[in-house]
Amino acid sequence: MKDKLKETFFELLRMGLWGKGKLSVAEPLSDEDWAVLYQYALNHTVEGIIFDSFSLLSEEQLPPRALRMKWTVRVDQIERYSMQMGRVTAEQFKGFVQLGTKPILLKGQGVASCYPNPLHRISGDIDWYFEDDGYDKAREYLRKRNILADSPLGHSLGYNWQGIHIEHHRRLFDIRSLFKVAYLKKLEDTYRDKKQSVLIEGQAVSLLAPELQILQVNIHILKHLLSFGIGLRQICDAAILYHAYSKVIDSEQLRLMYKNAGILKWVHVLHAVLVKYIGLPKEDLPFPYPDNLASDWMMEEVWNSGNFGFYDERYLDGKVSFVSVHPDGARRLWINVRLYFRYAPQEVIFFPIRRAFARLTALFSRR
Repeated sequence: MKDKLKETFFELLRMGLWGKGKLSVAEPLSDEDWAVLYQYALNHTVEGIIFDSFSLLSEEQLPPRALRMKWTVRVDQIERYSMQMGRVTAEQFKGFVQLGTKPILLKGQGVASCYPNPLHRISGDIDWYFEDDGYDKAREYLRKRNILADSPLGHSLGYNWQGIHIEHHRRLFDIRSLFKVAYLKKLEDTYRDKKQSVLIEGQAVSLLAPELQILQVNIHILKHLLSFGIGLRQICDAAILYHAYSKVIDSEQLRLMYKNAGILKWVHVLHAVLVKYIGLPKEDLPFPYPDNLASDWMMEEVWNSGNFGFYDERYLDGKVSFVSVHPDGARRLWINVRLYFRYAPQEVIFFPIRRAFARLTALFSRR
């Protein structure tokens, strides 16, 4: 991370995320520099957050007028899409409740509500988890309405609703270790009555308890790091949740959750990344991480991969195979096994096994 333009990008990211700070560059950035910064923002789907930093820049520090207009149009599109997502979220939640289910909104709009400007946090889709037998009820509801839902790996399904992609999930957590299933189920039951809610389009929508929401989001980050990568948008999510819930979470219980899930060592690395690169105040963390902990290596992986690994230039010439739609899928998985084994060994071992089993199951179920 020694590239000066990358350092500037992270300064802008922190300024937009936290609403404070100054740009340290001595000379105004060139038009070419700003074009590169814009592409960085697109690669990591943080255009809205970077845009929010512009109000803190002096006139000579701002992007060139043509790019500023282009960026403004892009942010307007993000806002419109976010508002549509809000309307669909409220409508679906109300409909699922009337159906007799207990839906819980995961990630997306629930996390966005913690941002200073929720409309500027890009959300790709709407994710629902259903308590008890709600998943099957909702699936039957879709079938009766002739809504085509795809279920490629068997434990979730996806479909489009009013121009928004929707996903339903059988599993609350993306932990792959079979040894953790009973513990995670117990955890879910323990926090069942501690759910919170967020007001979206006048509708109170259920969210997980703060501790479980943080756990769920961070486990989701690890899942994608173990596969083909994840961008800065989700890393910002982790930081903003810690900041929003720092005064209400049970820090010791959250630490115990990480430990029992087998990912505490990895969480320490994530925490170091959030402080060093994203600007999260150390006091917002639920517990301290070890001194002199190496974390640059993980940020390098996040930086190179971009949004869900689709911008990783290291593998542009790789071939797509059964393993993944990502080029060089098998090689990338093997590299991640070596990178993350010491930090989350059970997850590293079980991840490729369960991924291969799910893909084979889905493949044979279509025949």
